[in-house]
Amino acid sequence: LASMATNENLPPNVIRQLAKELKNLDQSPPEGIRVIVNDDDFTSICADIDGPGGTPYENGVFRMKLVLSRDFPQSPPKGFFVTKIFHPNISSSGEICVNTLKKDWNPTHGLRHVLLVVRCLLIEPFPESALNEQAGKMLLENYADYARHARLYTSIHALKPKTKPKSGTISESTSVNVDQSSTTNLLPGSNSLDQNAPTEPTVGPSTTLPKKEGPVATKAPADKKKMDARKKSLKRL
Repeated sequence: LASMATNENLPPNVIRQLAKELKNLDQSPPEGIRVIVNDDDFTSICADIDGPGGTPYENGVFRMKLVLSRDFPQSPPKGFFVTKIFHPNISSSGEICVNTLKKDWNPTHGLRHVLLVVRCLLIEPFPESALNEQAGKMLLENYADYARHARLYTSIHALKPKTKPKSGTISESTSVNVDQSSTTNLLPGSNSLDQNAPTEPTVGPSTTLPKKEGPVATKAPADKKKMDARKKSLKRL
């Protein structure tokens, strides 16, 4: 991995350490977090975070990004949410405000620790240090309104696509095939229309069936007359 990194802003030893961490995150991801590895650039690391259950972000998937500076790990990375989210500690532009990425930063903090802290922020926001003042004020004064607003953002911007059951998929593909075949019959120049239109304008099962029923319908009265005649002859005997 380290040999594939092309960014020259980071020292080789930092690139090797990042490559090791990213490999570990890829093989053993933290719960609810999936890191998107870009072998060509370790200075911008993306991750998809599942909204924790029991929060207004449940059932959502939020993409975030960590941007590493030239003197990383001596200085903390900057964190951003790419997915829009209504949260006290995340600005409308996506900037993340958390002490781990500011005054509490320690060069020994690894990427795993940073990602876990960000996900915990979705569980327990800190409205006292809000970047989104509206969300912070709403959280302190009326949690129900805050949760409703946050759920709305989640449903619009971060909702997971629902997987359709197999039976539904099969029925949908069948209906599409039916629609396509019927559309083909209506296309100009179609063989079925060119061959049938001049001779039989109303070709189809509904028109062929009466022709078969015609002889049967005329034969029934004749059979009845024969039966009546036989009955009369029997009476005479």
